[in-house]
Amino acid sequence: MPSTPFLRTESLNAKPVARRTILKAGGTLLLSVLAPQLAHAAQILAVRVWPADDYTRVTLENDSDLKTSHFLVKDPERLVVDIEGLELNPTLKSLVAKIQSNDPYIKQVRVGQNRPNVVRLVFDLKEEVKPQVFTLAPVGNYKHRLIFDLYPVKAVDPIAAMIEKGEWSSDSKSTAAAAQPAAPAAIPAPATPTGSSAQANNAGAAAPPPASTGPAAHPPLPGAVDAGQNGKPDIAAAKPEPKHDAKPESKPEQRAETRPGKVTRMITIALDPGHGGEDPGAIGARGSREKDIVLAIAKRLKARIEEHPNMRVMLTRDGDYFVPLPTRVEKARKVDADLFVSIHADAFVQPSARGSSVFVLSEKGASSTAARWLANKENQADLIGGANVKTPDKQLASVLFDLSTTAQINDSMKVGKAVLGEIGGINKLHKGSVEQAGFAVLKAPDIPSILIETAFISNPEEEARLLDNAYQEQIASAIVKGIKSYFAKNPPLAKSRQT
Repeated sequence: MPSTPFLRTESLNAKPVARRTILKAGGTLLLSVLAPQLAHAAQILAVRVWPADDYTRVTLENDSDLKTSHFLVKDPERLVVDIEGLELNPTLKSLVAKIQSNDPYIKQVRVGQNRPNVVRLVFDLKEEVKPQVFTLAPVGNYKHRLIFDLYPVKAVDPIAAMIEKGEWSSDSKSTAAAAQPAAPAAIPAPATPTGSSAQANNAGAAAPPPASTGPAAHPPLPGAVDAGQNGKPDIAAAKPEPKHDAKPESKPEQRAETRPGKVTRMITIALDPGHGGEDPGAIGARGSREKDIVLAIAKRLKARIEEHPNMRVMLTRDGDYFVPLPTRVEKARKVDADLFVSIHADAFVQPSARGSSVFVLSEKGASSTAARWLANKENQADLIGGANVKTPDKQLASVLFDLSTTAQINDSMKVGKAVLGEIGGINKLHKGSVEQAGFAVLKAPDIPSILIETAFISNPEEEARLLDNAYQEQIASAIVKGIKSYFAKNPPLAKSRQT
């Protein structure tokens, strides 16, 4: 009996010991399960390269946020990037093969394990660059992204680029072309678009046939204004000349000499194919991408517009790369554009939605719930495309909005109505009037600006039309007719501002 309490005490003391032993073992088991996860290196899921004259972008998509450091090396030019918490994998190694010989800024890239958990990328460069290295949080279908944007030290000038491509004729040449007798009233073949349209047109659209090699296909656009020596528009020049002035024996030189010191006022139009690069835009049921379709339509529209000797076009992008929304507006202002036209292919949650639309900026809010929804969606392009804007300047955005005067919006409404009327002849209209909403890309304070939704890519029937060469030609022709009608009634004034 005396031993019974002792045994009971021993038994009672044994339970906590057993409990501690189990907890210890369980803790060891728990740590053994977590240890591999804590030591797990980030995984590169995809690599993409977007070369363009504006800049080259390299994207590494991964499953977690990455910490990086980078520096430039001279003689020869190189960009060195160290990425922490990363081990080499086949996907990352495939970046080497994605650098093409025609890349404007990257000669080649070398990838290696610099030290444990640190991968080093060395970009051998073709010229000095200004790199921007930043990360993007998951958005849409994308996971974490590490972005390398390689910009030239001297930014590409839009006008210089157009001159180099032969797309920016001088006023003297324009005068000579305008002075020639009008061509017979025959419809010429559209000009072949410049740039890599075949490569960019993943939507399957063929390039337009080549243009006639004879004299100017069209006389000067009705309403084109001549700028006199005082820089003011010559209103008389906008009036059609009497028929007796167009006699066969009249020489162009003689007609040009009757108005010395005057040149034809060139009309500059900025065409903006929406989305591009990391931002595919809306995706159709067939897998077609908005960015491809609108680029193909924009190039066809460019060819149609430039059939007129006093009109020229600047594309905000001529290939498959991303351009931030503010940069699109800035490009238009740099070339002193008289009109800004943004091309899109609409999408909605319901595939039954259909029809074409034209939008302009609104100072007081959207004209409809659908317009507000669409504007919000389009304004998210910078998030998806990957603009390096961490702290948006709300004050600057407000100033730009305030500078979008009533006059600008009124002019935008005029050209919008003219274009909508022409588009209504080839496709059903989603709404019979021009709509308004706060589209960021329409906020050029001094340029009439419209956004055209050519059709609903989310509607299977309209997606098929958007992929059709004939419809792309029809929509381009309708838009240019609307533009011509607008400028015939609203000749552009002589420009005096500096850009």
